[in-house]
Amino acid sequence: MAGSASETKVGRDTAGGGGAQSGWTVFAAVMMIFGGTMAILEGIAAIAKDDLFVSTRNYVFQFSLTGWGWVHLILGIVVVLAGCALFTGALWARAVGVLLAGLLVVAHFLWLPYYPFWSLVLIAINIFVIWALCVGPQKSVRT
Repeated sequence: MAGSASETKVGRDTAGGGGAQSGWTVFAAVMMIFGGTMAILEGIAAIAKDDLFVSTRNYVFQFSLTGWGWVHLILGIVVVLAGCALFTGALWARAVGVLLAGLLVVAHFLWLPYYPFWSLVLIAINIFVIWALCVGPQKSVRT
């Protein structure tokens, strides 16, 4: 019986080693789904009720809050879908993920006058997502 337990464990280890996604890819996928969901909620809040956000006067980037709400809503939906696609391990999903995370960094930078602290948090998360997707899956070598 001890032999069968060790055989089962070895079988799982070898089957798990051939997975398409690494730990960083899973991290990036989860963070993209989280960040996309937050962007969707920001977009809905901006579209539904403009007086929810307080904007800073004399800020260099002055845009319509409703317009930015639509931008966040659409970007958030696309980012959530790309985050789900990352679980497949497809290379195109990684490239799209890097592109979309970069767009979200720019969008949250321009969102700073409306939600400064939260924008900085989401900028940092998206930078980590870009890094995690660029690191890529590592081949483990057993000695």
